[in-house]
Amino acid sequence: MDLTKDAIKFMTEMETKPHERIVELNDRLFAVNTAGNVEEIFPRVFNAEEPLVLNTLSGFVKYVQSNLDRQDESLIIHVKNESTVYLKGLIAGDGSREKLAVAQAIIPKFDFNYFMDTEEFNIALQSKFVLNNDRQILLQVVGNVSEENVKNTGDDGVSQAVTINQGVASKADVKVPNPVVLAPYRTFLEVEQPESQFIFRMKDGPRGAIFEADGGAWRNQAIVNIREYLKEQLSEEIFEKRITILA
Repeated sequence: MDLTKDAIKFMTEMETKPHERIVELNDRLFAVNTAGNVEEIFPRVFNAEEPLVLNTLSGFVKYVQSNLDRQDESLIIHVKNESTVYLKGLIAGDGSREKLAVAQAIIPKFDFNYFMDTEEFNIALQSKFVLNNDRQILLQVVGNVSEENVKNTGDDGVSQAVTINQGVASKADVKVPNPVVLAPYRTFLEVEQPESQFIFRMKDGPRGAIFEADGGAWRNQAIVNIREYLKEQLSEEIFEKRITILA
């Protein structure tokens, strides 16, 4: 039986002894020594040493569309979470799976569950949250607090009130809004930022903080948003021939 090039190369690199032989079974090659030990021979796989790192989904899409690497092979887009997307190959004969590219979102840091002074809180709301109705309400409250003390109201242990400036000379006690629906920047900028509920609390100082209150459900929505964006940006022809999205 003729030896294939891969088999010959394998035997050479393994310093195979002359009395060992190659057996072909169901289109698979095995090396068998005189002791009866069998080892399967796999074609050598040349994977990328490290994935191409991108920071935007648009750049990731352009790379996929460019068809620069693995032109004739099927590939997988794996939406790992709200901030990481991989382009991967199929499992090779040696069990490895190549990572060709990864998109990693650049997300501004916000300290949830941490009380900060009203000025710091005001700036963070404006720079790290999408404009919506509840964001504007919070900005009105924290931007006009006139006293250091925060009052607890009612019997539920949840409601709070603060004194805010109204007009030039008047002041009024207002109830702190709770819960609030906000959309922090938490995923790629190309997709819609998921809204979710937060608990807003204030302390004497005054200081404010928000606490996540949706059990992390926003992450699932972010993943769906990423998947839908990729499907819209990549042509049907590419999907039919090469790409499978897993999210």
